[in-house]
Amino acid sequence: MNQYEKINIQQKFKLSRFLVVLMSIASGITVANLYYSQPLLENFSRFFNVSSTMIGISAMLIQIGYAIGLIFLVPLGDIIEHRFLIMTMLFCSMAALIGLSFASNVKWLFVGSLLVGMTSITPMLIVTLAAHLAEPAYRGRVIGNVMSGLLIGMLLSRTFSGVVGSALGWQVVYRIAAVMMGLLILIFYFLLPEISSDTVMSYGKLLKSLVGLLKKQAVLRRASLIGAMMFATFSDFWTTLSFLLKSPTYNMGAQAAGIFGLLGVVGALAASIVGRISDKKGPRFTLTIAIVFSFASYICLWVFGYNMWGLIIGIILLDLGVQSGQISNQAGINDLDAAARSRNNAVYMAFYFIGGAVGSFLGSYFWGLFGWTGVCAVGIVFQIIAAVTHIIGTRRRESKILF
Repeated sequence: MNQYEKINIQQKFKLSRFLVVLMSIASGITVANLYYSQPLLENFSRFFNVSSTMIGISAMLIQIGYAIGLIFLVPLGDIIEHRFLIMTMLFCSMAALIGLSFASNVKWLFVGSLLVGMTSITPMLIVTLAAHLAEPAYRGRVIGNVMSGLLIGMLLSRTFSGVVGSALGWQVVYRIAAVMMGLLILIFYFLLPEISSDTVMSYGKLLKSLVGLLKKQAVLRRASLIGAMMFATFSDFWTTLSFLLKSPTYNMGAQAAGIFGLLGVVGALAASIVGRISDKKGPRFTLTIAIVFSFASYICLWVFGYNMWGLIIGIILLDLGVQSGQISNQAGINDLDAAARSRNNAVYMAFYFIGGAVGSFLGSYFWGLFGWTGVCAVGIVFQIIAAVTHIIGTRRRESKILF
């Protein structure tokens, strides 16, 4: 899309504060589908009578499914009318959630988890639409506001599923989620604007272009790897928290794991502030701060994680770091080619959730082998990779070298 077309769209439909708030709330509700399982993993383990390592596969499959959806479905936002695509994916998500709620064996759980992940791509379609409608000077702020809702949804989803799952059973969590998808379909039908794409391209060429975008854009490559490592760190912690709280050290259950999610709201509320700082000082500046916070969080969790106060400080630092990193990366990639905005976001978020899947699996695996020490060691390794990539990218930002 060229600048003239961009101006025409903004003249036809002005991005109001109300719509930004609506997008923020919807992003939070829809992204929650990806995280309901994390406080419930110990419940799943007992319900399906399998080990913690085995049940960790379900959390990994949700994120792998999401990565698949990002690669094969989100790019459609560059060629299909946005409102229609969003409503279609909400319907598919509703069906997947209902199917998962009736799982009677672990294989069904695995398949259902994969499908829930694949169909829960609506948040990225909403973020892309918000960036598409926003004026360039305020894009970081708009993305930050929408992402605040998304991040709060990520965190409160754990509280919701932990409390409801403990009281009414894990199946009810997914059935309530399905009802919320249905309500969003009705709301978006009446309130979301129709914004058609200006890109004319076949689906096959659309997918092939993803590799080209990654090759041509060093900013996208760096953001993708850093985002993957930071979300791997995030998933490593949240996937194994329920096991730590269930251990003799704390002797707590899924409800407690969900309540701990409330602490992360601090990081989510900071997202809009990070977006404003990014508009003024640039995404690279805020990304540096994000990596420092995330690294410090795992040092705190490793050394003081067996004390309640250490766990609380570690969670706040981790969420501040990871959420700030996400805003910084997205502000950077949404300043790239506007006509490829959906595809750029698809590439970035595919890497992001592949990283999350790896973090979930390795977190569960190393918990089984080495306990909390293993979990923290894995998280620190992920953060070192993110930090090194960021440092090299900062030094070589004017060059053509890979990173």
